[in-house]
Order: sequence, then structure tokens, then C-alpha cells
Amino acid sequence: MAWVLKMDEVIESGLVHDFDASLSGIGQELGAGAYSMSDVLALPIFKQEDSSLPLDGDTEHPPFQYVMCAATSPAVKLHDETLTYLNQGQSYEIRMLDNRKMGDPPALSGKLVKSIIRVVFHDRRLQYTEHQQLEGWRWNRPGDRLLDLDIPMSVGIIDTRTNPSQLNAVEFLWDPAKRTSAFIQVHCISTEFTPRKHGGEKGVPFRIQVDTFKQNENGEYTDHLHSASCQIKVFKPKGADRKQKTDREKMEKRTAHEKEKYQPSYDTTILTECSPWPDTPTAYVNNSPSAAAAFTSPPQSTCSVPDSNSSSPNHQGDGVSQASGEQLQSSATIQETQQWLLKNRFSSYTRLFSNFSGADLLKLTKEDLVQICGAADGIRLYNSLKSRSVRPRLTIYVCQEQLGGTVLPGQQQAAGSGGDSGSGTPHVYHAIYLEEMLASEVARKLALVFNIPLHQINHVYRQGPTGIHILVSDQMVHNFEDESCFSFSTVKVENGGGIHIILK
Repeated sequence: MAWVLKMDEVIESGLVHDFDASLSGIGQELGAGAYSMSDVLALPIFKQEDSSLPLDGDTEHPPFQYVMCAATSPAVKLHDETLTYLNQGQSYEIRMLDNRKMGDPPALSGKLVKSIIRVVFHDRRLQYTEHQQLEGWRWNRPGDRLLDLDIPMSVGIIDTRTNPSQLNAVEFLWDPAKRTSAFIQVHCISTEFTPRKHGGEKGVPFRIQVDTFKQNENGEYTDHLHSASCQIKVFKPKGADRKQKTDREKMEKRTAHEKEKYQPSYDTTILTECSPWPDTPTAYVNNSPSAAAAFTSPPQSTCSVPDSNSSSPNHQGDGVSQASGEQLQSSATIQETQQWLLKNRFSSYTRLFSNFSGADLLKLTKEDLVQICGAADGIRLYNSLKSRSVRPRLTIYVCQEQLGGTVLPGQQQAAGSGGDSGSGTPHVYHAIYLEEMLASEVARKLALVFNIPLHQINHVYRQGPTGIHILVSDQMVHNFEDESCFSFSTVKVENGGGIHIILK
């Protein structure tokens, strides 16, 4: 019995020794030295990820950054562009920050740059009809601007400029080495450009865009440096605060999982980089009263867009009146198409059609042009492209009597008559088209058709009952029947001071 108990003790001690040995082995495998973090990070998978990270020197660094001091909306989903609400007429600060690194070459040190701030449409459809939209706004709000600079509150801006024909843009000079803040005021609201239906329409978004230029070799600020923009909506005073509060309350009611799909609201709005606005950069000129529009285009192209006054029918340059009636050919180049638009008073659309040749423009349908240019200018451009002449208000047929009349020196015999009245050959009548129902227009057209010097025509009479001569007045012309036939003779004035024309 004692022997059995001793054997049990030997077996138990052996088992304990074996268990301790196994534990010691496990401890050696799980030692701290076997799984150090340096060895883990040295694995190939981590080396591959680490090498894919961009180096600081490889990342592009924009030269400037623009920050608008207005909070972004919390109701914007992730990966969407931020949206900022503004109050109409309220001043908002845009900080113009120099974002260059210490090691960058000091190309702009001690030099001024020019920035243009614009409020433009975010919707592409409205961008195509921007001119018509802004002209309609100008008509409803005469004397107002869409965008203004609050100069007393701004800091560091120099030589501010506004163009009366560009209500949505302001420009100024500033030094990147100094603190600069531009305070802007947007006077249009988003619902002003929404079709009126039943009330409560959703306003259209705008964009605030900043384009910055440096001087070129000629001292003009035309070399593009940087552009950035952000999306905004403009409400009536205090409306942006209410909209921001409404969005914040809606987000608070959402679950934590739903909130993860939306961006947080930030106190400021950072303008993101974008392409420059497709306007020809303008040159800064001296601020003199004679230069009403300080936005003169650089003289490197003959197709520079003039100011808005050039669209007036009475404002035509040298040689424009001769070419204004020319038809646009399908073989016209881009430059020739631009010249045709300018000569035919479509200067507002030269930027829009800057890449159109004659064939491209002629391919557009009437509906396309109305959608792009609006109803009025779209129809006018369509008629000009198709060379549709204006229908005359009155047409009369006239021939000149040779017997008993006075033939003036230099007057072409064939222009007035188609044959000898005594030979029985029928007279040839000429059509005269009157665009204006005026007696002076009748005299001018008779002089043009029958080659009579206009300055020699004293009066135009109409032969009445019993052979009396009735002076042709504007009221008489209004009472002419359309397609009436007249013959006329010329009577020389006794004192030699010209002639009278008598219609019969």
C-alpha cells in the first residue's frame, strides 16, 4: 500500500514538471522580443503603403487662399461641395491669404496683384443666359449693383474699380505680404432668378469666385495666378440665419448613423480652386474721369469686346455700317465670326461664342439661339444669320417722265425711264420700299433710285385735282395705299436753287 502511494507521488511530480516545461516554451514564443513594433512595421505590406504616401515636396501648393467668414451649412452630404448662406446686403469678409511656402522663390515680393471678385450663377443653364438674366435684374432694380465692396470695412485693398456695365464684379489691387481683407455685399437674392409659380420657390445657387492676376511685361495685370470659388445662396435680411438654424435643427433630429453621411458645419468657408472665369483679363489703367470704363481690354486682338454701349444701333465705328449687312459665311474662321458678331451688335455674346466658327454658329436652330441668348436677342441673331430683310412698311412704284421734265446734269437717262414716251414703249417702274413713313424718306429714296442729288431736291409735291400741287407731308405718306403707282416730273426752280419733284 505504501508502495502504491509512493508511485502516485512520483507520477504527480512528473506531470507537474512536464506542465511547467510546456508553459516555459510558450513563454519563450510569446516573448516581447519576438513581436516588437519595429519588426511589424518592417513587413513588406507596410513598406508598400508607406512608400505610396506623397512627400511634402511633391504636393502642389496654391499661391493664395481665400477664406470667407461665413458658416457653411450642416445639411450638405459628404463629398458634396459646401454651401454657405448669406444675407442680402450684409458685409462678409473674404481674407486674402498668401499661401506660399518659405522656400518658394519670392517672385511677388514687393509687388501688387490684382483680384477680381464675381458673383455668378452656379447652374450651367443660367450661365448660358447670364447676360439676359442680369439685364432683367438691372431693369427691375435700376441703379443697383449685384455685388459691392464695403470699402470702409476692407483692409489692405488699393485702387478699387467697378464697371457700370458689369454689375456682378469688383476688382482691386493688394499686396500679398500685407494683411488683406475684402468685405463684399451681395444685393441680389436667389429667388429673384427663379420662375414665379406658386410661391415658396427654391432659390438658385450662386458662386463667389476670386481670380488673381500679376503684371505682365507691359505692366498690365493679365497673367493669371490663381482662382477659387464657393457655392452660396442669398436670402433676404436675416433669412440666412433662419435657414442655418433650420438646417441645424434638422440635423439634430437625425440618428448618429445618418449624421455620418453629412459634413459638419464650419465657422468659415474656404474657397476651393477652380478654373479662371472665361473673361479676357482687363488692363488696369489710370483712374481719370475720361476713362469711364477702366476695364479696357489689352490691345493684342482685333476682336476685343467693347463696352455695353457699343450694342446701341447708333454707336458704330468706322466701317461698321458697310459690313453690318454682310451675311456670315459657313467658311468664316473663329476670328471672322467674332468680328461679324461685333459688327452686327452682338458684342455681349462674343465670349459665349468665343470658340464658334461660322459653320458652328449657322448650325444652331432658332430654338437653340433663343435658349442661349433669350427670346429677343435669340430671334434677332437668328434673323441676322439667315439674312432676313426687314419687311417695308410701304411699297410704291414710280417712273420718271422725260417729256416736259428737267434732266439734271449727271443723271442717268436709263435709270428713270425704260423707253421713249412718244414711241409707245411702256414706261418702266421702279419699286421704292419705305421703312419709315416720312416725306423725307420718299425724297431720299427717289434721289437714290433715280440718281438725283438729294441736296438739289427742294420739295416733293403731289398733283391734285385741277392740276394743283399739294406738298407731300408725313401725314400724306401715311395715307398712301400700298403698291400705289406714280409717275413724276422734275421742275427747275426759277432762281436756280434746285428742283421740285411732282408725283402724278
